[in-house]
Amino acid sequence: MRHDTRRITLIARSTESSPEVWNLDRDAGSRVILVNSLSLLVGALQHGTQDIVRVILDGAATPTQFLELLASLPASFAGDVVLRTVNGTFLSATGRGEGRMLYSMTPADLQFYLETNDLVTRVRIAA
Repeated sequence: MRHDTRRITLIARSTESSPEVWNLDRDAGSRVILVNSLSLLVGALQHGTQDIVRVILDGAATPTQFLELLASLPASFAGDVVLRTVNGTFLSATGRGEGRMLYSMTPADLQFYLETNDLVTRVRIAA
């Protein structure tokens, strides 16, 4: 078994999420780890973030939980945090200086982000 040196993308999914779209291939640009609980994801972030490049909440959190997660992120975490709900998608990313920026994403923006980061198979993700 080879040692996996890729950076990690943590994805918290709801039971309604479609798991077949995520790129779990060993040759993908990021090591995708699927979790079925927001609390597991939060625990992973509290125990070390050096290998985590992004977190995606795919229907697994409310907007309030998303904001609470952002407020509790360790200062050492510089990765993206994406919230995808039936009502919209938001991206939190680090800014040029200190702090984070919050962006609203269209379905096309989300598709571009996921494909550019090699996180999905080329199947279109429904809005």
